[in-house]
Parts: sequence; C-alpha cells; structure tokens
Amino acid sequence: MVRHNNQLPDNLPQLQNLIKRDPESYKEEFSQQYNHYKSTLEVFRLTPDKFNKSLDELLMFLAQVAHCYSDELVTYPQEIVDILKTHNTVLDNDMRMTFCKTLILLRNKGLLEPTVLLSLFFELLKCQDKALRQFLQTHIITDIKSINSKQKNTRVNTNLQNFMFTMLKDTNARAAKMSADIMIELYNKNVWNDSKTVNVLATGCFSKITKVMVACLKFFLGTDPEDGKNSDDSDSEDDTPNVKDVLMANKVNKKTKKREKQLKKVKQLFVKSKKNKSKAPQFNFSALHLVHDPQGLAERLFKQLDKNNDRFEIKLMTLDVISRLIGLHNLFLLNFYPYLQRFLQPHQREVTKLLQFVAQSSHELVPPEVLEPLLKTLVNNFVTERNSADVMAIGLNAVREICVRCPLVMNEDLLRDLAQYKNYRERSVMMAARSLISLFRQTMPELLHKKDRGRPTEATVAIESLKYGEVAAKDYVPGADVLLDEQKGGGSDSDSDDDDDDDEDGKWIDVNHSDEEGEDEEGDGDDEEEDGSGDEDDEEIESDDDDDDGDDEKDDEEGGDDNGEKKPTGKAVRKILKAKKRTKLDRKRDKMERLARMKKTKKVELTAERKAQAAQISVDRLLTDEDFKRIDTALVKQQVTHAKRGVKRPLQEETRGELVKLGDIENIFKKRKHDKNARLDSVKKGRDDREKFGYKDGRQNPLCSKTNREKKKTKAFQMIKHKIKSKTKRSFKDKQIALRNHLIKQKRMK
Repeated sequence: MVRHNNQLPDNLPQLQNLIKRDPESYKEEFSQQYNHYKSTLEVFRLTPDKFNKSLDELLMFLAQVAHCYSDELVTYPQEIVDILKTHNTVLDNDMRMTFCKTLILLRNKGLLEPTVLLSLFFELLKCQDKALRQFLQTHIITDIKSINSKQKNTRVNTNLQNFMFTMLKDTNARAAKMSADIMIELYNKNVWNDSKTVNVLATGCFSKITKVMVACLKFFLGTDPEDGKNSDDSDSEDDTPNVKDVLMANKVNKKTKKREKQLKKVKQLFVKSKKNKSKAPQFNFSALHLVHDPQGLAERLFKQLDKNNDRFEIKLMTLDVISRLIGLHNLFLLNFYPYLQRFLQPHQREVTKLLQFVAQSSHELVPPEVLEPLLKTLVNNFVTERNSADVMAIGLNAVREICVRCPLVMNEDLLRDLAQYKNYRERSVMMAARSLISLFRQTMPELLHKKDRGRPTEATVAIESLKYGEVAAKDYVPGADVLLDEQKGGGSDSDSDDDDDDDEDGKWIDVNHSDEEGEDEEGDGDDEEEDGSGDEDDEEIESDDDDDDGDDEKDDEEGGDDNGEKKPTGKAVRKILKAKKRTKLDRKRDKMERLARMKKTKKVELTAERKAQAAQISVDRLLTDEDFKRIDTALVKQQVTHAKRGVKRPLQEETRGELVKLGDIENIFKKRKHDKNARLDSVKKGRDDREKFGYKDGRQNPLCSKTNREKKKTKAFQMIKHKIKSKTKRSFKDKQIALRNHLIKQKRMK
C-alpha cells in the first residue's frame, strides 16, 4: 500500500504551520493557494449573500501567513475592505464575521492602518447583526486602548473623535447608540478623558434618538456618590499625640463630669477635622467640569425639557443634569426654580429627587427673591401638621440643604417658626428642626431667637454675615496669631489666649466663669459677650440714674417749700411722674445704645488686631507642620470654648460637597423595629441579674420529698382531669343523672 504524505493542498493548518517556520521553502504552495483564493473570490462576488466554506478557510489562512509574504499580499487588506463596504448589508452573517476577523488579524500584524479599520467598523455597526455589533464594539475599545497604552496618539484620536461626532448624528439608531457607548466606555477607562470627548457627548444630549439622549444624560450623571463609598474608613495616621496634647492641657484641673464631656467633645471634633483635612478632595464625576459652555448647555437642556414630551424618568434625568450644572458652575437659570415649584407636593412621584434637584441648583449667587417663593411653597406643602411626620422631616431636611447653599433665602420669621418644631412629639421632625437650628448657629445666628442660639463659642461670636455677592476672602492663615502669642509669652497652646481672661483655672478647657453658668447649656449667650468695660459702664448708668432721681426729688421738695403753695393734685402728679419716667427711659436707652456701639467698636478693633497679627505671622515666617498642628488645635478649641471676655477669632469655613446626597433629604430619625430574634435577645439580656421567675420552692432542704399538691403541678393534665372535674360545680343534667343512678341503686338493694 502506497502512503501519500503530501497532503498540503488540502490541509491548510499544516501548510500554515510549515510556512511560518520556513516561508521560502513553501512559497510555491502558497502561490497555489493564493491563486485558488482569487478564483474563489470571483465566484463569491456573483452570489455575495451565500456562505462559501472554501473562501472562509482561505481568508483565515492568508491572514495568518500575510506577514511572511507582505509583498505578494500588499493589496489583500484593501480587497477585503472594499468587499465589506460594498456588500456589508447583504453578506451572510458568518461570512461577514470571517471578513472582520481577517481584518483584525491583519491589523494586529501591522498590515492595516487603525483609522481605516476603525472607520470601517463604525460603518458596520449599522448591520442587523447583534453578535457582530458586540464583537466590533469590544475590538474598537480594545484597539483604541492599545493604541494609547504607551502614550496618547493625538492624530489617531482626533480622526476617530471627528468620525464619532458624525456617527452620533447618524440616522441609524443602532450605530449612533453604539458610538455613544464606545465613547463613554473609553472615557470611563481613562483612554479618552479629555474635554473634546465630553463636549461631543454633550451634543448627544440633544439627539432625536431617545436611547442616545438617555445614554449621554446618564454619562453626565455618573455614579451615585452613596454607592461608591470609601472603604478606607480608618485613617492610617495616628491621631494620638495631638489628642494627648489636648488631654494634658486639662490634666491639672479638677475632675468633673462637665469637663469630661467637654474633653470628649474636643477629641471628637479634633479627630473629625483632621480626617476631613487629610482626605484629598474627591469629585463625584469630572465630566461636568470639562464642559466648555455650561450655561449654554443648561439653557438648551431646559428648553428641550419644555419642548419635548418625554417620559417622566427622562425628565428627571434632564432635571438632574441641569441642577448639577447650575450648582457646580454657579449658573443663572432663573426660570428653573418656578418650573420645579409646580412639582413640590407630598403626593408627587419621586418628590425626594425633585427636592434634591432644588437643593443642588441653589448657590450663593442665586438672588434670594427668586428662591423665596419656592421655599415658601416647600414649607407650606410639607412642614405642616396635616402631613405625616416623615413628610415634615423630609421638608425640613430639604429646607436645610437649600439654606446650606443659599443662606440668604431664609428670613427671620420663617426660621423662628420652623425652629419651634424642635420640641415636636415625633423624633424625626424634632431632629430635622434641630439640625436646621444647628446650621444657622454656625452661619447666621442673629436670625434665630435668643434662646435657640445656644451658648456662644469663640468661633460663633465672631461670625460676620455676608451680604449678597460678598466673598469672605482671607489674606492670612486663620488662627496664626496663636504662634505670635507663644513667641511673646513663651507659653503653650493652653494658655496662649488667656492674657485678657478672668478665668479662675487658667486652662483653656475650663470655659466657665462660674458653676451657675455651667448648668445653663443653652442660656442667654449674648449677655456673656460683655467685657470688663461694659460692666463699668452699666454701673455708671445706674449711678447716673440714681443721682438724677435724687436731684428731681430735691427740686420738687424745695420748690414746694419756698413758694408755700399747695401741692398739685393727683392727676397733675401722675402727669409729672409720667413725663419724668419717659425722660428717664429715653435717657437710659440712649446710654445703652451708646454702650453697644462702644462694645461693637472694641470688638471690631480686637478682631482687626488679631487679623493683623495673623497676617504678620503668615508673611514673616514659613509655617511648619508643627505650627499648623497648633493652629488646628486652636481652631478646634474655638468651636467648643464658650465665649468669654477676651479676643474672638473668626470661624473656619466648613467645606461642603459639590452635589447633594439624596440620603441627606430622606434622612429620617426613627427607632428601628427589632425582629423576633433581636427582641428575644433583649428579653434574655434583661433576665441576667434578677431572680428566677415562676413558683418559688420554699423548702429548706431541696432534697426532701414533695407533697402531692406540689407533684400535681408537674403532672400531665390527663392524669388529674378527673380530680379537677370533681371540684367544678355540676350542671343540672349531671345532678339528674346522679339522682337517677342513686335511686336505681337503692331500688336494686331492696
């Protein structure tokens, strides 16, 4: 039997392997297969909609060995590209997939330019083949990522971005949607994270194709900040040394419960401030910051919102993007607020998201008179006792979030009305109202009632309310004057601010003048702002009033004695006394106003002096890490140290997030209901330290026998039911039966 080992014309994988090892030796076999490919291709052009198995095998064979015979196959890639451009819609699905895989192999071997291939693949996205579209999308993303892996290829990126810009405007919905998805994916992979990509996608928000518009809107919304919580909750840095400094400052004082609470509060504030400062600022989604014309984009989106009749979910996404643009870039879109005002009803669908959009679109530059009607509508519809407690709490939370970003929208009467809910019977409403009060204690305490301002601290008394459009720009490091006090006095942080104080202990944590003041947690704090000069002026006022009264009385007596006339009547005396009383009150009021002006002037002078000292320190020397630690300690101290006689420093501004969290508005304080296991655990925990419940055995010797009465308690009911039945009262029928049996028995005995 003769063996035929030369099977190369029919075995293409074997020939492919041999050609890759030694191209020159098998060039004749390759030429034979290449001629066979040309003839098969001519036959295929006659019926391009049919699958040709022979052509399918030859295409992959030539693509695998194309790098070995690049001169002979110089026109091979362009032939396949022309076939796909000409017959892309009529080709068989499997045949079309083979052509695409062939081009990808040629592209990987460097025989085809990326722009030519990617442009062709974008056109193929119009085909009615879902598997092909997914395959092409994956390759496009991978190829562009590999092109920009080592360095950005600006020329290729520019050409592809220009092509994608035209594809977004294509009438074919599938191609436009796939182009948008590819650009979004490349942006998320940090391949095309430039402003051009963002602004091309911004034009997709106005596409007539709903899917493209929704995809672009979701791109600008990004991920929810609550979903991407930072898992690293604990700081790697050790805060113990700084906390020890704070503890040592109070170590010599007398130990009281009040001081322990204050120390605990200082520790919490200090750790919290350091954590917030150590974390780098994180933006939710940077695409909104790269928009070239945010004002124009917001206006066009709002115009489209009124023009189009889209679904409610799409309108919500559009409102979300507009509100984020307004809040991040401080835009002016005054018609946006009356539009939202129509939907602020408790029964409105997704009303919490609408409240979130209102808060997001609020900023300091929005005129307060524009937001006032919206705020009043919100309060009237939500914060009323005819609604449930949850609705009221959500309304108060929304008011707080609006006032965080635009505090000037709140007026004194409305704030005092809302502050009265701090004693509401429902905990959720009470906590929401107290959070609103806490906000205005730190921003505009003069709007609150005196009893709601709390005991002022050194930081809160120095708060200066800003007018509309005013910016509190600082040319110094707040709190740097502490370093100047250390240089002068050579003391530590704990006694650097006590030069003008009358504090009895001399340590900064002991913030009270007397024990009585310590008992008053939320007393009238304004009275404590008076300094020593104010007390002397008050004494002078009283002495002047007393002297005036005495002089008036002497004049009246002398006048009556000298003239020898009769004393005036009662009516005349009342008129004279009334006139004297009015004059006395006016005189006292004038002196009090003059005293208040003097104290205010003195406070401004002291604050200006401290600012000058801080500016001097900031200019004269370079602050070290230790200096900043002392400054941070001093600033935290001001937030918990009650105001007293001496120097006040400005409050360090708190940073707020760029976007409003939906949880801040939906945050409802309630006591959670326990499940059955949690309730049983609570019940068992309460039984630990108490005596055993139930029947108490009073026997002195527990080993002795029990009585029948005691044993009966542990017996089964079937054993004792006949005895229990005998003790119950018999019915009339039972008595009849018993009497009948008794009579029958007696009769038988006779």
